[in-house]
Amino acid sequence: MVRIFRHYVPTSYLILGVAEVLILMAAVYGGMFVRFSGDLEEAAKFFSIFPVALTFAFVTICTMTAMGLYERHLREGVWGMLLRITGALLLSFLLMSVVFYLFPALSIWRGAFGLSWLLGFLGVVGARMTFLSVADREVLKKRILVLGTGNKAAMIGQLLRRKTDRQGFTIVGYVHFPREHGVVKHNTIEHDSPFLELVQRKQVDEIVVALDDRRKSFPMEEIVDCRMAGVEVVDLMTFFEREAGKLPLSLLQPSWLVYSDGFHNSTFRVYLKRAFDIAVSLVVLFFTWPIMLITAIAIYLEDRADGGIFYRQNRVGQNGRVFRVLKFRSMHKNAERDGRPKWAEKDDPRITRVGAFIRRTRIDELPQVFNVLRGDMSFVGPRPERPEFVAELARKIPYYAERHRVKPGITGWAQICYPYGSSEKDAEEKLQYDLYYVKNYSLFLDLMIIFQTLQVVLWGKGAR
Repeated sequence: MVRIFRHYVPTSYLILGVAEVLILMAAVYGGMFVRFSGDLEEAAKFFSIFPVALTFAFVTICTMTAMGLYERHLREGVWGMLLRITGALLLSFLLMSVVFYLFPALSIWRGAFGLSWLLGFLGVVGARMTFLSVADREVLKKRILVLGTGNKAAMIGQLLRRKTDRQGFTIVGYVHFPREHGVVKHNTIEHDSPFLELVQRKQVDEIVVALDDRRKSFPMEEIVDCRMAGVEVVDLMTFFEREAGKLPLSLLQPSWLVYSDGFHNSTFRVYLKRAFDIAVSLVVLFFTWPIMLITAIAIYLEDRADGGIFYRQNRVGQNGRVFRVLKFRSMHKNAERDGRPKWAEKDDPRITRVGAFIRRTRIDELPQVFNVLRGDMSFVGPRPERPEFVAELARKIPYYAERHRVKPGITGWAQICYPYGSSEKDAEEKLQYDLYYVKNYSLFLDLMIIFQTLQVVLWGKGAR
């Protein structure tokens, strides 16, 4: 893993991204080479090849990110990957056409661009096929030794529940200690030899401390010996933060929060994020106002606006402040006739026909850009919840109030990592991702979330 602005990025995907940037740039040069019969000097008289190549690579990488092609838990096979690549390259083709129109200095002949696009498509498919065949090889993965065989150690198995989850590590064994209750029954190793000898024999790269009770049998001197020999040592919470992008509540301790990095909230960062929110909201509003207009007309025509086109509801914002969120109405009038708040359910009968579509495509969320412009929300952040739910959840779930340290968002890390929440259990699961965001948020992570939100819309992930 490589940490970029405190967000963990798999090394394999970082290498893949760099390789694909080079492939896409080379595709433009290749297209020019073919179009001008091998005379790039002649092509350079008409076009600035490098800026075009760089722009094409940047736009395509963005569309590939939006299609989820850099998601580390992508569970689709070859055909699913090819479908996403095709969609990303087609979207890139359309966006490059817009770029050529807006910036004529970057435009190139259609024949040259068509060849470049074809070469780029073939190059990316080739790179992905190579990645699929190489990325899962054990020799390229970090070799991890887990200290413990109890409940905490068993949690690591959750990260390995699907073979298509391409993890960057492999477990070489779970070390069992005599006085520990064994939950993990496979791949266990008895603690009957010096630790450093075991680590060297198993070619361990990292030790994960996952003992249920460290006070009973923690081998501090042996762990120090391994650490001084160059072996990385991390606790289970840090391991989950890095590998799963969340902070498990069952492991979270106040001392870990106090001594871990993150949770920075300087004045400069606050103003920078505010400027980013305004800029992104204005761009979204510029491109989506026709969609918003059509949606308003559709809601009106379905039931003659019985209940209104827009829906306003109290939500809890930063530092517990209540504000009125604005959304397109997707449910029938008086959806809560008894006055009691209810979670949205699958195939909820309260949802209108237009509402079902706009909820699935997340169009109902678009009016929230006005909440962002007004300062009630950020574009990226934890999902704002109703005060009634917040009061109940904060009473039952530890650290739930900490998600209100930042402004709520239209989209967020929990929204793209976990399906739509409709219960207290879902709220607890999503809180683990929200806490990761609160701890590590940056403009880089915000951009990653915005790009990946598009795949949520296109593939209907978590819609309800």
